[in-house]
Amino acid sequence: MNTLPSAITLCEVGLRDGLQNEKTILPTREKIELLRGLIDAGFKVIEVGSFMHPKAVPQMADTDEIYKAVGQVPGVELRALIPNLRGVQRAVDCGCKKVKLNVSASRQHNLKNLNMTPEESVAGFAQCVQAAGEHGIAISGSISMPFGSPWDGRIPLADVESIIEAYLNVGITEISLSDTSGMAVPNQVYQMCEHVAGKYPQVSWWLHFHNTRGLAIANIMAAMEAGMTQFDTSFGGLGGCPFVPNAAGNISTEDVLNMCEESGIETGVDCAKIMELSKRVRDLLNHDLDSYVLRAGRAKDLILSHQ
Repeated sequence: MNTLPSAITLCEVGLRDGLQNEKTILPTREKIELLRGLIDAGFKVIEVGSFMHPKAVPQMADTDEIYKAVGQVPGVELRALIPNLRGVQRAVDCGCKKVKLNVSASRQHNLKNLNMTPEESVAGFAQCVQAAGEHGIAISGSISMPFGSPWDGRIPLADVESIIEAYLNVGITEISLSDTSGMAVPNQVYQMCEHVAGKYPQVSWWLHFHNTRGLAIANIMAAMEAGMTQFDTSFGGLGGCPFVPNAAGNISTEDVLNMCEESGIETGVDCAKIMELSKRVRDLLNHDLDSYVLRAGRAKDLILSHQ
């Protein structure tokens, strides 16, 4: 029997990966309140937004303002996604201390969009790493679609390893495996996680699962059984990917919190507070969210209500 960890770390990505796909653009003050609510609920890692070009992702145009308003929070890592060296400069200017780069594991997708292989893209990040280091900014890397892409099908493990090694070559040792296409299945997740954790012990791993085909929570369980302890989640299950056909949102934060509570796995995050926050997001966006726990309540609330 594979053992589950006694505690895991969650990164809330709803403010970035969730809201960037919404037609409704929330006012900056609302985002700041949501961020403060996440901090109050106990999150130690939060993805605040991204420094993409405002024309490309208008929902994230105010990320700089949010950082300036909230400032540094002791014991909490507030990170942002960046596309390039300009993103590092914006991070410097607004006081962001952690940035994340991303590359697609899909060779076809990368060649078609950037005219480069994934490895060439990562090699080009060397300038970003240097600039971040000079300004005391921590930097991590993400590999999107390592489990499978609509363009290539299942990605060979050797291709994923090649990208991991490209990240290590530019000095990045925190890497996220990000199932943006929602094509991962639990036995594949277990095998890949066990393999990379054993082969690259110097890497701090994150897992990011979309619930496109209802397998995200099973994939998290498989990753935990393989020894992984850091996961991205999104309030209300918000999210998607504008570049992947029919991509649904991330796994809902409150669904993962409920599972962990019932399984005796510590997260340090208050599920009841996150449920209230997700209800607020639902009202602000004026549509239902993809969250089981928001609809049904926590298992322990059900028991209390019948006593």
